[in-house]
Amino acid sequence: MKLWVGLGNPGAKYAQNRHNIGFMAVDRIAADHGFAPWRAKFQGVIAEGRLGAEKIVLLKPETYMNLSGQSVRAALDFHKLTLADLTVFHDELDLAPGRMRLKQGGGHAGHNGLRSIHGHLGDAYARVRLGIGHPGHKDAVAAYVLHDFGKADEGWLDDLLRGISDGAVALAAGDQAGFQNAVALRVAPPRSGGGERAALARAPDTGSTTQQPRGGDRAAPERETRSAPPQSDGRDRVVPAQAPERDGGSAPRSAPQQSGGGDRTATAPEPDKRSALQRLADRFR
Repeated sequence: MKLWVGLGNPGAKYAQNRHNIGFMAVDRIAADHGFAPWRAKFQGVIAEGRLGAEKIVLLKPETYMNLSGQSVRAALDFHKLTLADLTVFHDELDLAPGRMRLKQGGGHAGHNGLRSIHGHLGDAYARVRLGIGHPGHKDAVAAYVLHDFGKADEGWLDDLLRGISDGAVALAAGDQAGFQNAVALRVAPPRSGGGERAALARAPDTGSTTQQPRGGDRAAPERETRSAPPQSDGRDRVVPAQAPERDGGSAPRSAPQQSGGGDRTATAPEPDKRSALQRLADRFR
């Protein structure tokens, strides 16, 4: 048999306070694992049930926080249990909201509930520290812990309590790693997708059917088609360039015959050997 204690203050006024997260944890365990109804005993209320092969007594002291040790001492003495059988669930200012840590023994760090248990029983017992965050200044602590959780806290609070319930069987069996893993799966679940990168977004449709180059290859530049330069026939006229052959068309006319090959042009006409007077006379004939 083991005794699990959730710390908090009794009454509806305090039910949703940050200081009552220990009550909330054992309430969730009792509800999820089919424990017997809560009943008054040991200056508090208890619920009994089984987690795996282990019988568990859940206790919520109703002595108010600073007298919690009285209730816990009465339950341990009645069942003849030792501090090795005791686990206490409590709020922890020094952990960020939603974080959870297990601790064996050690000081009470100013927590009035733990201080009271230390005074009655010593410090050699296990704790489940449930992070609620710190207000930033010690003068604000009392008002902070006695204030209700806000709307923004609902998500992580529910995940944390579910994780505690999920891992309760492992904790009862002494499997601390299994318990912590169950909580972690609720408060920080693994991301889906196996770490693979998301597919690249599709490029906007431009209406072109031309396939874009892939894999970093550069597309070959389009070859520029230039018209052949005009050819000279050796006179003042310019012979048009040969038009390119078209599919299904007739063959283009051949260019005028050039002599000598290479870059030579057609043979120039013979020089005029007439005198100036003769040329003038020929003009008026």
